[in-house]
Amino acid sequence: MPVDPQIAAILELLASAGTPSLTNGTPEQARAGFRFTTVDMRDAATLPEVASTDNQQIPGPAGPIPVRVYRPGADSAVPTIVFFHGGGFVIGDLDTHDDHGRLLCRDVNAVVVSVDYRLAPEHKFPAGFEDCYAATKWAADNIDALGGDAARLAVAGDSAGGNLAAAVALAAREQGPALAAQLLIYPGVDFSDDDTHASRIENAEGYFLTAEDMVWFRGHYLTDDDVHDPRASVLHAADLSGVAPAVIGVGEFDPLRDEGEAYAKKLSGAGVEVLLHRFDGMVHGFYGMGALSTKAAEAVAALNNDFRRLLA
Repeated sequence: MPVDPQIAAILELLASAGTPSLTNGTPEQARAGFRFTTVDMRDAATLPEVASTDNQQIPGPAGPIPVRVYRPGADSAVPTIVFFHGGGFVIGDLDTHDDHGRLLCRDVNAVVVSVDYRLAPEHKFPAGFEDCYAATKWAADNIDALGGDAARLAVAGDSAGGNLAAAVALAAREQGPALAAQLLIYPGVDFSDDDTHASRIENAEGYFLTAEDMVWFRGHYLTDDDVHDPRASVLHAADLSGVAPAVIGVGEFDPLRDEGEAYAKKLSGAGVEVLLHRFDGMVHGFYGMGALSTKAAEAVAALNNDFRRLLA
């Protein structure tokens, strides 16, 4: 089917505005541009309501890690979700993904710990992964104070954050803490240059995330020696058995579509429970487009409802 008409209007607006390609600028310029479109242009009235938010700093492997804790209005212990934002490991922060944290908190009825991990190129792989894993262990160690229960700790992330969530879930299988579930929203799970993922070619241009953008992000985040490290290309992990059950969502017009589906298939083949959605008409980034697209809002609700059921 064609791109959702409401999302197509967003893409046309971006194209007509002459939004410059990421590859023509610096990481600092890309961060500023991303904040402008996701924070400065956002209507605060569209943000989901939660009971409270709290900015903190927690211990990390290279210094304090900023986090934002979202809490629902609950009288008893609820699930705890450690969330990692997208942005190609180079852009994005707590504010650009404030809506994501709020949506998870409200829809899943969970405490959400959103993590402002170190970004490339100032901090290349595996710095971001190390921060995310440290934040997950911190959440487990502080689960009572957060208002969660130890049996329902989960990780989640979109795009690059989906990659980090998957990598943390793999690490947690070996070293703890025990995870109840993982939510991977259009995750990037394969940094190799092979041609096995047709969606990278079919959706290379015109759908928000481009093939050129992906090369730019990878160049800032990884060295050539890191490409097949399973903490980066989780699709290449030798064994996925025993990792937490997963909800995975991909968009029809996303260049990352096929690798997300390949990861779901590999998880399922390893005996892991997987709930996979391919959302027709959706592009990369649809999780943040619900205020502008009815179909995107429906996709977000479907993913969050499945995640809530896993955590029940």
